[in-house]
Amino acid sequence: MKISTLTLNPAVDLVVGLDELKPVIVNRTKTEDYQANGKAINISFILKKLGIDNKAMGYLGGFTGEYIKKVIEDAGIGADFIKVEGTTRINVFINVGEEYRIVNKGPLIKEENIIEILRKIEDLEEESYLFVSGSLPRGIEEEIFLNISEICERKKINLIFDISSKKLLDCLIYRPYLIKPNEEELAEFFEIGHELNEKEIINYSKRLLEMGARKIIVSRGDKGSIYSDKERTLKVTALKGKIVNTACAGDTLVGSFVGRLILGDMLEEALKYASVAASLTAFTEGLADLEKVKDHISEVEIINL
Repeated sequence: MKISTLTLNPAVDLVVGLDELKPVIVNRTKTEDYQANGKAINISFILKKLGIDNKAMGYLGGFTGEYIKKVIEDAGIGADFIKVEGTTRINVFINVGEEYRIVNKGPLIKEENIIEILRKIEDLEEESYLFVSGSLPRGIEEEIFLNISEICERKKINLIFDISSKKLLDCLIYRPYLIKPNEEELAEFFEIGHELNEKEIINYSKRLLEMGARKIIVSRGDKGSIYSDKERTLKVTALKGKIVNTACAGDTLVGSFVGRLILGDMLEEALKYASVAASLTAFTEGLADLEKVKDHISEVEIINL
């Protein structure tokens, strides 16, 4: 069994902390951290923390691309990236009491690069797993999600989507293994202008199952998650704690949930593990220390709906 992740628009995240931020003058930072980032790259790190070998795919360019590749390889993860012209983007997160986020577009991807990445997916083994998560770079249209879905259905590849694009709805005819919208994205898929309640989340999840999805997890932040498949609907609560950074919690949730299923956990066990892991990630600046998950499993609850 082979496991791969696909990040089409990775980034180096520069996270800095300052006491204050003023115009014109030189503002010196108190803290700085450089992170190889991308939603599916985070999933690769989580899988590796679980002891699951995997390879990360996508596009990299320039000195930042080389940095990301080195970090991934140093973690013992396979790096199967396509080298492109230009420079992989640097995103800047400035913490000065409040947080300011500066997110760049990244390099322009050429048609030949798109063909090459689809060929790499074609070459994946049957019954393997492919996680697709994150935004699209310049030069790639949302149609690529349909291309990926068609290949995965034809090759019997278990496709996991964590994307905010409404194009996901058109992909469901290809029966992805799992999709993971958050509750805001679920509302946007069905053009609902208010916050969804639990009953609505269940109803719209059932709609997505009817459209072709095989499994769904709807992440709800500190309210936990709701899981649905054709046989059952389960709610899992989240840990209580101080939120530090929610940016990678969803990546941790989907990576650890599927990872634990691959390792042989029962559904309820995998859901509880993933909920604890996602909470622990939200309580730290980076990804969770998965060694701590076992200490908190009893603090989350599974509820049949």
